[in-house]
Amino acid sequence: MPPPFLTKEVRMPDTTDPAASPAADQVAQFEDHARGPVASLQHFLHRNPTMVPVIVLALSVLGFGLLAPNFFSAFNLSLIMQQVAVVGTLAAAQSLVILTAGIDLSVGAIMLLSSVIMGKLAVIYGVPVPLAILLGLGVGLAAGALNGFLVTRLKLPPFITTLGTWNIFLALNYFISDRQTIRSQTLDSDAPLLKLFGERFNLGGAVLTWGVVLMLVVFVVLWYALYQTAWGRRVYAVGDDPEAAKLAGIQTNRVLMSVYMVAGLICGLAAWSAIGRVGSVSPTSFLESNLESITAVVIGGISLFGGRGSIIGPLIGALIVGVFNSGLRLMGVDVLWQLFATGWLIIAAVAIDQWIRKVSA
Repeated sequence: MPPPFLTKEVRMPDTTDPAASPAADQVAQFEDHARGPVASLQHFLHRNPTMVPVIVLALSVLGFGLLAPNFFSAFNLSLIMQQVAVVGTLAAAQSLVILTAGIDLSVGAIMLLSSVIMGKLAVIYGVPVPLAILLGLGVGLAAGALNGFLVTRLKLPPFITTLGTWNIFLALNYFISDRQTIRSQTLDSDAPLLKLFGERFNLGGAVLTWGVVLMLVVFVVLWYALYQTAWGRRVYAVGDDPEAAKLAGIQTNRVLMSVYMVAGLICGLAAWSAIGRVGSVSPTSFLESNLESITAVVIGGISLFGGRGSIIGPLIGALIVGVFNSGLRLMGVDVLWQLFATGWLIIAAVAIDQWIRKVSA
């Protein structure tokens, strides 16, 4: 008796020409589900991530304009711009790193170290001021290169890497400066060019500083670099999916190295701006600028997971924080509650980002 599998009936597949079937002429169709208003809003914000901070900024300005006295005065609005100039410039540097799914906790320390180098060389050692400024910018560039080397070559996590270099750069800042401030009067007599970005000018009744102009120029240049050049497209690709970027032929380590170096150079520019803002070279100024720059980036709608967000968002995020601080101060609210409000802004921004990301999940 043959085995059972040999006696099992075998059915041959139907060889009818599929072209003869009416179904072959039909195009595949998918059911189109109508989106509700919430889903439509979610998709709109996913396509336009900058709209979230724009809406928040508009509502903040409108709300504080109604509640806070003299909020819409030219003096107050220009003061907000002056106050966010340094942190906004740092936020531009931070944005580049976060777009690659990293984070840089050392931006504030790089800025302080660069400013101390500029001041020490120009005032104490008699180096020509333009050369001292260039060397200070070079220190920022070198510090960014060190971060990039540790992340790309040693494969260290950006968070841990920059946490370590933050302490290193801060210690160097204290060592080189000997914790001594170079006073405004000394800068006026020996190196007035260092205070360039603190100089004011009138524009339509508003009083602005050249530091504000520097911040805006940095954002415009980065916008062009990220949206109009191949380098910018690679930055977004690496942040979105580094493995896919490698398969596409992108040298991810080279892109990351360039990002950290550019970020360090921008920190050097922020150092020059900070000297003008404070009016002196202080090794202890802007100690919280690391977290403030991250706050501006997160509120500005750039995803902490990388690869998504507009470079203009952090500028708006810095303005949102400035508007909140100014409005609450004019209303007589204690600084404690200003920090409280900023904390909730950060949590809300991350929650909205997570909600928007569900579209692509």
